[in-house]
Amino acid sequence: MPLGDILKVTVYTDGACSPNPGPGGWGAILLYDGRDPQELIGWESGATTNNRMELRAALEALQTLSGPHHVQLFTDSKYLRNGITRWLSIWEKRNWQTKENTDVKNQDLWRQLAEQNRRHQIAWRWVKGHAGDRWNERVNHLAASAVPVQEMPLDDDRAIHIFAAASYLSSKRKGGWGVLLRYQNRVRVLADALENTSGNRMHLKAAIAGLNAIRRPLPIHLYTVSSYLKDGATVWVEKWSKNKWLTREGKPVRHRDLWQKLDRLTGIYSITWHVIKKNDVPDCMIDAKQLAREAVRMD
Repeated sequence: MPLGDILKVTVYTDGACSPNPGPGGWGAILLYDGRDPQELIGWESGATTNNRMELRAALEALQTLSGPHHVQLFTDSKYLRNGITRWLSIWEKRNWQTKENTDVKNQDLWRQLAEQNRRHQIAWRWVKGHAGDRWNERVNHLAASAVPVQEMPLDDDRAIHIFAAASYLSSKRKGGWGVLLRYQNRVRVLADALENTSGNRMHLKAAIAGLNAIRRPLPIHLYTVSSYLKDGATVWVEKWSKNKWLTREGKPVRHRDLWQKLDRLTGIYSITWHVIKKNDVPDCMIDAKQLAREAVRMD
């Protein structure tokens, strides 16, 4: 079919997950000349990933189109763009096996995207996220707002609850951490401050201090506002350790000393991690944050 005979559309897509893995949301915007923007959202309440939500967003947007289209699709996911433009044809030739002879992850979605890629004429474009692009910012908001909110197990009396918080004064490079530990009706608080540090180190210090204070091998719920802390402890540490504490870019892992301490502690206990959203902060986390603020402001 000649290009001029099919409709043209610009599509922006994005996916989100909180925590990752965890409940996910996706968003898409369809832009036709002379029409109002069409917004699409969706979610998965089970354990999914950021990458699956990125794929789902693109797939849902393309499946919405009635008939073949000429599509300009913008995404801030290099995983999605590289998968479609570089890896997809190789995976298909290898019967959906990687070069290590393992199954391609998310191949159920990749197979459907391959069908849509043949159905439409698609130019896959990468756009830097959170860099001021109007439609990328909007679709990011749609995806994040679609993520189902998980209820926190604050009433779990069988477990120890650790609320780990951090505070950082960038002008002085001084940081503080605060921890509130709660088990049934008993509460313990800890706090400290450090010079020449960073906010990320303070989040790590808080988690380590909380876990070091545990004396009984009970289940633990650990609450933080830092996705960096949670993702590092549950996903990245294992990869870093196998890669001799180098990132995938070959650079030394920052805060290696603290990550190794945290890795040792997380191997001892059964920990469930919870990333707290700003609009759903429990009182105990507010108290932990206040401890961190007071610690960093003390002379």
